[in-house]
Formats: sequence, structure tokens, C-alpha cells
Amino acid sequence: MSAILRRQDLNASAESRKKRLFIVAGARPNFMKIAPLLRELKRGTYPFDPRLVHTGQHYDQTMSGVFFEELEIPTPDYHLEVGSGSHAEQTAKIMVRFEEICLNERPDIVIVVGDVNSTLACAIVAKKLHVKVAHVEAGLRSGDMAMPEEINRLVTDAISDWFFVTEKSGLEHLLAEGKPKERIFFVGHVMIDNLFHQVEKLRRLPASTLSTTRLKEDFPDYGVVTLHRPSNVDDPAGLAGLIEALAEISRDLPLIFPVHPRTRANLQKFGIEAPKTIVMTQPLSYMDFLNLFKDARLVLTDSGGLQEETTALGIPCLTLRENTERPITVIEGTNTVVGKDPARIMAEARRILSGRSKPGRRPDLWDGQAAVRILHTLAATGTTDG
Repeated sequence: MSAILRRQDLNASAESRKKRLFIVAGARPNFMKIAPLLRELKRGTYPFDPRLVHTGQHYDQTMSGVFFEELEIPTPDYHLEVGSGSHAEQTAKIMVRFEEICLNERPDIVIVVGDVNSTLACAIVAKKLHVKVAHVEAGLRSGDMAMPEEINRLVTDAISDWFFVTEKSGLEHLLAEGKPKERIFFVGHVMIDNLFHQVEKLRRLPASTLSTTRLKEDFPDYGVVTLHRPSNVDDPAGLAGLIEALAEISRDLPLIFPVHPRTRANLQKFGIEAPKTIVMTQPLSYMDFLNLFKDARLVLTDSGGLQEETTALGIPCLTLRENTERPITVIEGTNTVVGKDPARIMAEARRILSGRSKPGRRPDLWDGQAAVRILHTLAATGTTDG
């Protein structure tokens, strides 16, 4: 009995030495970035006592619930249930509710990922409570202050303690902004960790379990479209121009377009109709969408993450924005930034369809091991700081 008690005491002592680690996610792009971290924490031996916080920024089954199931993300320890609202409303709700659990739980480290409102809100709360902040996907810059995400990136990086960088432009930006070199770590990209994990998982799934398999049978040669950014979908003339360009491209290549709720509402509001050669679907689960875009001949998107995933898989991508905070996808990858001018979009699409797509390579450290590097770094530095 005494031996058992001593072992229990040792276990309790070991647990008490672990740093309490909060991992925060709120929107679909976040879920793909936290999944590899959670898998590695479960698989490896680290000096952390982790807690998962879901802010509820994306909160319905198609925008959140299914992703948790498919990405093998456990039930969150805390769900803040903030829902939708203006940027100010959403950020304020997250801050108030996150502060409450931080005061109760007293985390030692908070990991925030990406550039959404949840990233910004939770970083501010943690820092004001003197909790260390690690920013995963730090240092990305578009230079476009009209993008809410750019403001979120800048503010989060201004107060973070550790910066985990996906590409070398991030290193350059952070150093130029005066961040200490010893706190910046080029680790690769957790989203690519997740991509490789899910592609392997997809190979083992029966094709009949995926709704997009039928679409691929109906359209053996196709392109994929995603549009959701307010700068693209909230302006009637701009959205009409994009649909015009897509309609023209779809004469040569059928386009499959999972439509974001905001985009669908605006198409209806502005009275914009797409031809039948653009196949419009409901939002897709991650596995259904991966099953679709991994075999696409061309992807047209305003998503940041999809620029990276297409580069990792060698798929030609046209980014329907005036800039990108992910220049490595253009410099080394398969991405071309074409803006919103219909003539340029159509010209670049025709170049790809004629067999003249740009060659691309997978960037350095996009090898599926970013989560390991991040957690090893935090274990080496985060458990000795403060």
C-alpha cells in the first residue's frame, strides 16, 4: 500500500510541475492548425497540461462541428459560444469570456493560431493577465490594412512572447519590426502537417462515404472555387465581375463552387446568377472538400490557407485578391495572385488550361513535422521562462 501511495504522490508531483497550456481556436482555418498540435500532445511526452478552448467564432455544424469530428479534435474543455456579430462585438465577447476562464484556471502559456478575431482577443487577454503567448503562423503580412486579418496579425505579434513562423518572409517581417531573434522560430506549417495527415486518412476511406465522389464522377475534369472575403463578396459590382470571369472559365472547365453562407446571401441580395457550368454546393466538410480540391485541375480562391494547401499538393492556384500574406506560395509554389480584374483572371486561367501552369516546389520545412518542432521548442523554453 505504501508503495502505491508513493507512486501516486510521484505522479501527482509530476502533474503539478506541468505547465498549464491553453490552445485556442475559433474558426475553421484554426481547427486545421490546432489538430496536429493536439495529436502530437497526445502522442508525445511533454511537460504540459493542455486545455482546448473553442471560442465559437464559427459555431454551426457545417462550419465547426463536422471539422472537429473529421480532424479528430477532442471535445473542447471550454466552449465560449460567442457566435456571430460585428468585429467589435465578437472580439469583446471573446475577451470577456476568455478572461473568466483564465482567471479561474491560471494558464501558464496560451497558444493562438492564425489571424482571426479569436487570435487577437485571446492574445490580448492573456498578455494583460501576464500569461505567456505563443503565436503560431506569426509574421505573415499582406501590407493591406483594409484586411481585418492584417490588423489581427500585427497586434497579436506586437504582444506575443514566441513566434512560430511558416515561411521565411515571416522571419524577415518580425526582425524588421524589432522582435528578438531568439524568440522567432522557423518551424514549418501545422496546416501542412494536417493536410498530409488527412490525405493519408482519405486514402483509407471508402470513396462512397464522401459526397464529393459523385461530383467527381459527373465532372472528371473540373476546377474548384472558394470566395468568402468581404472585399470580394460584399461589393455588388466586384462580385458580379468575379462571377462573370468564373462563368467564362467554366465554358472550358466546369467549376465546382462550395458557397460560403455570406457569399450565397449576397448573390441572392444582389440578384447575381451563375450559369449551370458553375456547380454551386453547400459548404463542405473538410474531408469532402479535400477529396474535391486535391484532384482539381485548377483552384480559384481568396482563401489564405488554400493557397498553401494547393502549393503543398502541386495544384495550380489563382488567388482572387490584390495581395497575399503568403508570398512563398507565389515565389516557390503554384500560386499566382491575379486580383479581381475579370480579364486577367480569365487570361491566367486559360494559360493554365493550355498546359502552361507555373512549376512549383514544396517550401522548406513543409514536411509534416511543424507541430513536433513547436512543442519541443515550448518544452525547452516555455517551461524555464517565468
